[in-house]
Amino acid sequence: MKLLYPLFGALMLALAVPAWADVSRDEAAAVAQRASAGRVLAVEKVEHQGRAAWRVKVLTPQGEVKVILIDAASGRTY
Repeated sequence: MKLLYPLFGALMLALAVPAWADVSRDEAAAVAQRASAGRVLAVEKVEHQGRAAWRVKVLTPQGEVKVILIDAASGRTY
């Protein structure tokens, strides 16, 4: 029984990870880079409208800093 609790805990953690794992940080950065033709400055996990998303900050060729939100499940931009 003592072994069952740690195994159950590990299983629960393993099942929680895929919520963010559909689109990786690198994939989100690549999507934002292609969409803006800019240089990626930062990528962080956020929640947008109740859904998991990646917030990608890019520097455009015109020198503007833009934030692009990428849906973590589909890889689409908001």
